[in-house]
Amino acid sequence: MSRILQELKHKPIFWLLALAPVVIVAGHAVPQKHTLLFVLSVVAIVPLAALLSHATESVAAKTGDTVGGLLNASLGNLTELVIALTALRLGMIDLVKASIAGAVVANLLFMLGASFLLGGLRHHVQEYNPAAARLQVAMLLLGTVTLLVPSALADAGHLRETGYLQELSVGLSILLIASYALGLFFSLGTHRDVFGSKAHQDVDETPWPMPVALGALAVATVLIAMVSHVFVNSVQHAAEQLGMSPAFVGFVVVALVGGAAESVTAFAAARKNRLDMSVGIAIGSATQIALFVAPVLVLASHFIGPAPMDLAFGSAQVVAVFIAMFTVSMLANSGRSGWYTGVQLLAVYLVFAITLYLLPS
Repeated sequence: MSRILQELKHKPIFWLLALAPVVIVAGHAVPQKHTLLFVLSVVAIVPLAALLSHATESVAAKTGDTVGGLLNASLGNLTELVIALTALRLGMIDLVKASIAGAVVANLLFMLGASFLLGGLRHHVQEYNPAAARLQVAMLLLGTVTLLVPSALADAGHLRETGYLQELSVGLSILLIASYALGLFFSLGTHRDVFGSKAHQDVDETPWPMPVALGALAVATVLIAMVSHVFVNSVQHAAEQLGMSPAFVGFVVVALVGGAAESVTAFAAARKNRLDMSVGIAIGSATQIALFVAPVLVLASHFIGPAPMDLAFGSAQVVAVFIAMFTVSMLANSGRSGWYTGVQLLAVYLVFAITLYLLPS
């Protein structure tokens, strides 16, 4: 406990952790103040993300960047899963699908691009294990194809009426989850030596002890989930008041806020020349969303939602995911990066963001 109190004293950003209980209480006390709750929840997630970032780095110091990146991606995606489950209960299936596609694109282009840029500005050339990046992209290809097939069939209206798309989505969801589990067993088990991280030593902070780090991870994850619940209940009304289109809200705002915790960790790791961790978080998180989070939501929608969700995404969403995957496969498979590689990825992301922001409601 004394270790955490010292961190709170020397890092002013952690002082904002006091906003988390304020947001949770305000969400119950004044639920009609949508814009205020939206702003407070976004600000409250920032220090929680910083806490999650530091705790994850401490765990990675003991377990290695590969496992640390997977852990951060999993905990970070828990936020997105909570947001999506909350939206499913309210029947906001279109928002859920937009946030899923947006999260994959944001992780591949924004998070990875900003990591390359921030790391490249501090280090002339950075290296990471290209085998791990290629495996994650290959797994993501399976997820993209799985979204493409039911999305293409959705144009046939009679198939949707027969319930075929729901049955197909359930079968494909089970396939994706099994494939993701086998991929983890392959990379962390039978072929762990192939996908290990590059040896980089550029750590300027003493990591927390493992019990302290795991405790901070648990607390941060729970608080992020509770603040995210307030966020998702206020985001659409606040977006209308702020003049943002529904497409921009789902694809950009919800995706970026949901991935805030992962982004902070990825950026910090890149600055410390631990690019394997940044790449593992960014691409690994996108893969986990496509192969695990999306299928889990499909299965969960049969129990908690007013209507079942399928894997038939909009054509624009599928195209955006495919373009993001293709761009990353072209730029991030060499094992080396500089700051301009990050600029290229960010530029592609801004194409999508600007287009959706200017899109008429």
